[in-house]
Amino acid sequence: MTNDEDRSDRAARAAENARAALAEREAATKAVLDNMARLRALRLAREAAEPPRAPATRKARAAKARKPAEKAPALSDWLASQQSGGRRI
Repeated sequence: MTNDEDRSDRAARAAENARAALAEREAATKAVLDNMARLRALRLAREAAEPPRAPATRKARAAKARKPAEKAPALSDWLASQQSGGRRI
């Protein structure tokens, strides 16, 4: 076998590997796109089956935002609890 024949064999194998890799990549891409389409169809069917929700009014959103927060303990109370718990301050 000459160097030219060896080179052409390697080139042929490389081309075949490239075609196989391309086919594998295309198959993976098609599988992902098919899965996305299936999931989209399921989501749209689920959304169509549930009753429509009324949009939240401005007052309702404001009331949710103003939930009363728990008041933090006074600093002196917190320090006392830390000292009684054995912490050196």
